Amino acid sequence: MPSQSAGPAPRSGPKRRLRADAQRNYDLLVAAARDVFHDHGVDAPLDDIARRAGVGNATMYRHFPTRRELIIAVYSEEVAELCARSQSLLAENPPSDALFDWLQDFIAHVAAKRELALSIADDRTGQRSALFDRWHHSMHTAASALLTRAQSAGTVRADLNASELLALANGIALTTTDATQAERLVVLVRQGTDTPSTADAGIR
Repeated sequence: MPSQSAGPAPRSGPKRRLRADAQRNYDLLVAAARDVFHDHGVDAPLDDIARRAGVGNATMYRHFPTRRELIIAVYSEEVAELCARSQSLLAENPPSDALFDWLQDFIAHVAAKRELALSIADDRTGQRSALFDRWHHSMHTAASALLTRAQSAGTVRADLNASELLALANGIALTTTDATQAERLVVLVRQGTDTPSTADAGIR
């Protein structure tokens, strides 16, 4: 995949243009669903989501006829925020800091949102596979942009690629039990990927 600046993460499909009031309701429903799923799991009653969003059930079902479609919309927003975070880090942080700060965010994303993603049921049309491919591509592109800048700055080994770093980060997310342990493991990964000159100088 290309090593370029990551744009917004893809949504579940082509997004139709909505009237301002309809867009507002859509956004309220997605925000409410994120909160409810976080607090009560993906099997939480949909009525609770409509109530928290302040809209009627009919409005909710017009936007999201099924729970599956709502879950897809919520997870799309989660990926979009993660990739947008990479843009902010690219603009504001030193190259190596930006890369490893984002990897820490990626680990937190996988640990917290894995159940949400896996709750998207498979389907015969291949939509689920296509969605996962696009989401993975978006995250890989974000990681590649951060890694390329750190390598250009000479602070990270040139022989690394984004897939290797994401595999390490994914392993940390799936095997650690708390944020403190995850942070320590990211520090160890960072130490192992420093260039010799960076490691000798103690640059972080």
